[in-house]
Amino acid sequence: FSLNLTADCNAVLKALQPIFQEQGMTETVHNWEDHGYLVTYIKKNGSFANLRIHPHGLVLVDLQSYNDDMKGREEIDQLLNKVEERMKELFHGNIKRVKRLPAILRGGVIDRYWPTADGRLVEYDIDEVVYDEDSPFQNIKILHSKQFGNILILSGDVNLAESDLAYTHAIMGSGKEDYTGKEVLILGGGDGGILYEIVKLKPKMVTMVASNIDQMVIDGCKKHMRKTCGDVLDNLKGECYQVLIEDCIPVLKRYAKEGRMFDYVINDLTAVPISTSPEEDSTWEFLRLILDLSMKVLKQDGKYFTQGNCINLTDALTLYEEQLSRLYCPVEFSKETVCVPSYMELWVFYTIWKKQTDI
Repeated sequence: FSLNLTADCNAVLKALQPIFQEQGMTETVHNWEDHGYLVTYIKKNGSFANLRIHPHGLVLVDLQSYNDDMKGREEIDQLLNKVEERMKELFHGNIKRVKRLPAILRGGVIDRYWPTADGRLVEYDIDEVVYDEDSPFQNIKILHSKQFGNILILSGDVNLAESDLAYTHAIMGSGKEDYTGKEVLILGGGDGGILYEIVKLKPKMVTMVASNIDQMVIDGCKKHMRKTCGDVLDNLKGECYQVLIEDCIPVLKRYAKEGRMFDYVINDLTAVPISTSPEEDSTWEFLRLILDLSMKVLKQDGKYFTQGNCINLTDALTLYEEQLSRLYCPVEFSKETVCVPSYMELWVFYTIWKKQTDI
């Protein structure tokens, strides 16, 4: 409750006491002269309520109950309704705002709360844990959402859901590229989504370096993310593709030494790429190393696609763009903002190409 006037803490306490006492709750009052009251109410079944009364006109009520059945929820709603009615009677229209938040379910078998890239907490409609395993490198979860289908989550980072074809299309150039007869290198992409979509476009050869170096990601996705990857992960080799379960750094160095070149390089690494032997301590230096090596295997007229970050992380996006000016060769770039359904936020994608020099 946000009030239009200062709160008489003692009056608020006396007005609300009977509501909690009717529930058979034991009361403990903490009083600070200049900072109001903190009152706790404890029930014999372990449920409790915190009542915080701030003198400047803010009254907070927090209820916690072990009962998550319909009856328990109805009891909580009834109690909160009584509190709200009594507060309105007490302050006669001087309540500026009343905000009631939905219950947060803690300690459940199914974890429905995951942060966005910019630190906001999102509650998903997850109703099933499909896959949950720890590999030597990371925790791998695949959770089912009623809206988004199965969602791949790596070490707490939401990677991709079956609903997220918009992500895959954006990191492939948003339908503006002709992959027919082209040589393509995918870095990461362990969910198989990019590989599945590109194979449909008749490329000459797609090499996917599943540089999460984690076979368990591929095993989980080929079983539980088939709407995303189809059948391309069933075998590590196909008519026009191959999948390498290796660290991308040595592979890129080898290709650069051999002079192997690609029409497209698609970087779908995780936010912080996994490597068996990172050569730099700084994440930015590590990412720049991958960028430099990628440019060395990219044809002069080729294109490099990658995800950036959420549109709200302007500082991180600026830092990334600064790295592009520090590569061994001059590059130019464009960016596109796309709504990725399961991220519940707008996401920035980059297209990077070598700057053409006049002869």
